Amino acid sequence: MVVNPLRPTVSAIFDITHTTHYRYAREVMFGEHLVQFRPRDSHDLRVLATDLRVKPAPVDIRMFQDAYSNSMAMIQPHSPATELEVTCTASVEHTGTRAVNFPMSSRAQRFPLAYTPEERRVLAHYLAPFYDDPAGLLNRWANQFIRPGEATGTRELLVEMTQAIRDTMRYQVRLDPGVQTPYDTLRLKSGACRDFATLMIEAVRRLGYAARFVSGYLYTAWLDTEDQRSHGNGSTHAWLQVYLPDAGWIPFDPTNNLIGGTDLISVGVARHASLAIPVSGSWHGSPGNFLGMDVTVQVRKRV
Repeated sequence: MVVNPLRPTVSAIFDITHTTHYRYAREVMFGEHLVQFRPRDSHDLRVLATDLRVKPAPVDIRMFQDAYSNSMAMIQPHSPATELEVTCTASVEHTGTRAVNFPMSSRAQRFPLAYTPEERRVLAHYLAPFYDDPAGLLNRWANQFIRPGEATGTRELLVEMTQAIRDTMRYQVRLDPGVQTPYDTLRLKSGACRDFATLMIEAVRRLGYAARFVSGYLYTAWLDTEDQRSHGNGSTHAWLQVYLPDAGWIPFDPTNNLIGGTDLISVGVARHASLAIPVSGSWHGSPGNFLGMDVTVQVRKRV
C-alpha cells in the first residue's frame, strides 16, 4: 500500500458487524465469556453507536473497563443450548492518524529515543520485551535498521522496518489459536497479522521504543462490495502502535505496510497478543461435543 504523506486526512464513517458462532453436537451449559467488542474512543476515533446481542437468551451482560482501558463485556448465558452466537455491531467516525509525516518531539526524531523518567514509568510494560533473546537473534534483526556511522531517524527506522516485514515475509492465514514466537516468524519468513505485529513489537522494544499490540478491524475496499457483503468475508486484524513523544501512539501495520490513515479501527490494546482476545470463555460438557467456531466480520464504509 502506498502512503501519501502530503494528503490531508478525510473523516470516514464505518459500520462494523462481528459475529462469533460456536457449535456443539448436543446441549451444553455455558460459563462466563469475556467479549472485547467496543472500538476505542480517542481524538481521532469517535464511537457513534454499539450493540451486543447474544443467543441463547436469557443472558446477563456486565460492562467494564480492563487494566488497559479497553471496553469489555462479561456475558453469562443461563440456558443450555447447542449454539452460542455473539454479535457485536458498531458505527464509528474515524478522522485518521497522519501518515509518515506525523510531528514528534525533537528528542524523538533520532535514534536512540530519550523518554523522560515519567514516560518510562508509565510505559514500562510496553518497553520491556515479552520474549527472551538468549542468542541475540532479535537484536541482530532489529539492528539492521540502524544506519552505521550516521544518524538514524526514528521515522525512517520505523517506516523501513514496517516495509521490510511486508516485502520479505509471506502472509499466511493461521486458524490455530495463539501467536508465533518472533523467532519462528523470522525462521519461517511467514505468519499471520498477529505474528508480524508481535515480531515488530519485540524488535522496536529492543531498540528502546515503547510498543503495544492492537486488535481491531481493517477496512478493505474490495470486501465492501455487493458480491462480498452477503458472504460476511473479513476478519479481525492486528497491528502495533509505537509511542512517540508529542505524536502519541502511532499505528504501524506491517502486514499491509500501512501507517496511520483511517482504515485501521482499534478495539483492544495490550502488551502482548495473548491479552487481546476478542471472545474467550468456557462451557461444560464432553470435549467431543464441540463442533467448531465460525467468525464473520463485515466493515462497511458509508458513502
